[in-house]
Amino acid sequence: MKSLLLLASCLFFSTLQAQWQSNFDMALKEADKENKPIVLVFSGSDWCGPCIRFKRSILDSEEFMNYSKSNYVLYNADFPRKKKNELPVELSNSNKSLAAEFNPSGYFPLVVVLDKDKSILGRTGFDRRNSPKEFISLLNSFVK
Repeated sequence: MKSLLLLASCLFFSTLQAQWQSNFDMALKEADKENKPIVLVFSGSDWCGPCIRFKRSILDSEEFMNYSKSNYVLYNADFPRKKKNELPVELSNSNKSLAAEFNPSGYFPLVVVLDKDKSILGRTGFDRRNSPKEFISLLNSFVK
């Protein structure tokens, strides 16, 4: 019984994680195919306190994940600093290119909402007073 419960929870959490695209080119293709905006998140997953809180309270919330399945394409441009969390060179270089184009000031966390042609629809940071529902409303206000 315990192993069945463990398997079910692993499948549930892997489904949630599967929504995040593994590279930006795939995110662009999915956005074009499904006519959805891209939610591009710039984060420092192992050093940026606000990024970690943002992920826990908004991005990993059931409400955000359920809503985003049908409405957004998600991509996390992560910039970890610890050696153990180092990204593959190709992915790191891709994220650096995205930062040069969409986050030249280096704000973390930063969320940039793009259309399928990479045009910026809106930008926001993390306000810990916002609930997942309020954050979703903010993203939707960019898309109109």
